[in-house]
Amino acid sequence: MAVGIKTMAIVVAALGIKSFVHGILAENKKPASGEPNVFHGFVICEYSSDPAVYFGFISFAFLVASTTTGLYSVFYPYKGKSVPLNALVQNATWVVFFLVALCVSCFAGAMLLWATITELLHLTHKVHHNMNTDCPTAKTGLFGGAAFMALNASLFWLISLMLTDNTRDDYFDDDLPEISKGIDGKVYTVDSNEKQQIKVQECP
Repeated sequence: MAVGIKTMAIVVAALGIKSFVHGILAENKKPASGEPNVFHGFVICEYSSDPAVYFGFISFAFLVASTTTGLYSVFYPYKGKSVPLNALVQNATWVVFFLVALCVSCFAGAMLLWATITELLHLTHKVHHNMNTDCPTAKTGLFGGAAFMALNASLFWLISLMLTDNTRDDYFDDDLPEISKGIDGKVYTVDSNEKQQIKVQECP
């Protein structure tokens, strides 16, 4: 079964939305801080149920899947026809959105990993020798910001895919043979190479 551009777009969007939802869940489920238990010379932090790390890693996984699918969809040979890279890079708008999609995806992934690993470190390193510690968690807003960046990344991949579709149409339209009617009434087809030869012969 051949994969179409619409199918690829749906997959990229669905994965991006899943990454966004799990990032928001990580932000909402993360406790503001832990409860310090003071002992002689050290403090042990107790945290309530904190699934933020779980949701954070899932959000990152969906972001990687969305980015990989978006990157693959841009260069996928739909209907068995692939557009060469030099034809794509001639479209300045495509280049801009493609690079933006890559950068936003990397930034979103870095934010998600930063927030998730920070939260994991807080949960695993519970013993503190600083008696004034307030048992912190990952900074508020990191998961939420990363979630929105992941959603934006999928949107930029969708725009890149749309521009790829336009470039494909322009590229393959130029390769279509031109149908013309001769003096004898017969129908002839002239491909792009023959059209160039005719133009050269017509020049004085």
